[in-house]
Amino acid sequence: MRIDLNCDMGESFGNYKIGLDDEVIKHITSANIACGWHAGDPLVMNHTVGIAKQHNVGCGAHPGFPDLLGFGRRNMDCTPKEIKNYIIYQVGALKAFCNMHKVKMTHVKPHGNLYLTAVQDENIAQAVAEAIVSVDQDLWYVTLAGDMGERMRKVGEQVGLRVVYEAFPDRAYTPDGNLLSRRQPGALIKDPQVVTERTILMAKERKIIATDGSTIEIDVESLCVHGDNPSAVDLVKGIKEGMEKEGVEVKPMRAV
Repeated sequence: MRIDLNCDMGESFGNYKIGLDDEVIKHITSANIACGWHAGDPLVMNHTVGIAKQHNVGCGAHPGFPDLLGFGRRNMDCTPKEIKNYIIYQVGALKAFCNMHKVKMTHVKPHGNLYLTAVQDENIAQAVAEAIVSVDQDLWYVTLAGDMGERMRKVGEQVGLRVVYEAFPDRAYTPDGNLLSRRQPGALIKDPQVVTERTILMAKERKIIATDGSTIEIDVESLCVHGDNPSAVDLVKGIKEGMEKEGVEVKPMRAV
């Protein structure tokens, strides 16, 4: 069994440092790099691509709403046309840094509320998919694993993108297979042992335990840990070690 381990990173901005990217990068296989709109800036983007190359970690764009104050986690009333152009702008910016470092960009994963909006709204999912393919049709489209991600999967495949199914061991799930809102208690799981147990269940048995104790069946190819989680380093180390002990090989997205 093989699975990719990705992390949202490159989220520092100017004098504000978020996450422990230089430590986390040693234990993951794919990085979703903020593109300056919800987090990140050109200096941080350049640095993050550089350390990803150093550790043979796949580089992906992590575009979000233009919402630095809210870290891209607030609802924004944007048209599909606006979102398409926002995505093109951000993915193109990261692609330029990848080209400078002679690194092939591998994937695109929408951030925060843009991701959750695409899960719910087929028009937004379509806009994101069209934006990705207009920049580079060889990029992979990271979508939510399970029935809730079907809109994203469908439109991605319709425009010719390879879709990657992703699950979140450090996030709580609602019974319908969506992520529990961060405004709710327990939305972010910080205990490394609990996260590792959830990871193994997702990777080996393709199952998620929802907040009500019910089981959700998923098809998953990549697991995400959030870089802004205070326990991020311990989480990724525990996840990688736990999966390897269980015979699950941790490989970059393109190798899964």
